[in-house]
Amino acid sequence: MPRFNPDSDVLIATIGRPHGVRGLVHLHAATDDPETVETIGVLHDEHGAAWTARWVSPGVAALTDGQGNTLPDRTAAERVVNRRLYVTRDVLPAVEEDEFYHADLIGMTAVSESGDVLGTIVVVHDYGAGVSLEIDRGLIVPFTLACVPHVDLAQRRVTVVPPIEVEVEGDLDGEVQVRA
Repeated sequence: MPRFNPDSDVLIATIGRPHGVRGLVHLHAATDDPETVETIGVLHDEHGAAWTARWVSPGVAALTDGQGNTLPDRTAAERVVNRRLYVTRDVLPAVEEDEFYHADLIGMTAVSESGDVLGTIVVVHDYGAGVSLEIDRGLIVPFTLACVPHVDLAQRRVTVVPPIEVEVEGDLDGEVQVRA
């Protein structure tokens, strides 16, 4: 089992509160598709312990440790609350062109079009209405081509054009357009 490496491991899920008395837990997937948590296979936590997850209902999972033991009861489930489950970056499938894992963006240097350093990306927000990047100096920008026209993974830099004003047209049932 790989040892936890915060520089290369990617968060897949966080263990939440127990569900019932039989060792089940609420599991909060950090993936687009929660099924990925189960299909990806063996996960590990910050302590290097191995885990696998099996969904029993939406948002509720049975966890099995590296020895093949499922959490037996609520008390055991309470002991693992807030544990984060990871995989090494190389386990994840390759992304398409112009697609990025959040973990790849975090830590990148944000620069203006003229090359001035604006800060470092610290959080990638996705609340369902579109992704935005939070830069450590208090700037949050929509992750759109208008505001982030260039991402250079090799140089670990993104070009950011902060919008002066953001105008949203459309409705949530149809096409939404964002203009800066």
